[in-house]
Amino acid sequence: MKAVLAAVAFGSNLGDRAQQIEAALAALAAHDGVDVLAVSRCLETRPVGGPPQGDFLNGAVLLRTILDPRGLLELLHHLERRAGRVREGSVPNAPRPLDLDLLLHGDSVLDEPGLTVPHPRMHTRAFVLDPLLEVAPSLVHPVLGASVGELHAALHDTPSDQVP
Repeated sequence: MKAVLAAVAFGSNLGDRAQQIEAALAALAAHDGVDVLAVSRCLETRPVGGPPQGDFLNGAVLLRTILDPRGLLELLHHLERRAGRVREGSVPNAPRPLDLDLLLHGDSVLDEPGLTVPHPRMHTRAFVLDPLLEVAPSLVHPVLGASVGELHAALHDTPSDQVP
């Protein structure tokens, strides 16, 4: 497969949040077929939905990868499990030691069991778009036809010519 740009959101709100994120990013960077191009700073954010829980550290990473969308998602889920995340039978939006969401994978548009690309809610979430703006402001959402910068401006009601 030809290398494509992919964007992944990361977060943690259990245990040593920063260490779990650092370990996952290091494992991504060490994986054959994945090049980490840029990592945003971590932002502390309030949880959205789910039971009462602590704040998240959230961020985004821009990758170049030869993995197809399913292969990249499987790698992300493997890293989550390695950090102690249990998906099966868990409460939706429950606290988690590591959360890795595939946001964009080149111009892929997929809606399959267990895999939807682009991420269906990325354009509505400040905790995704704020860090993604740092690493990939010109990356284009293949369904909405808008750049991350434009999506960020729309979410925050600011003119796109004022987005850094």
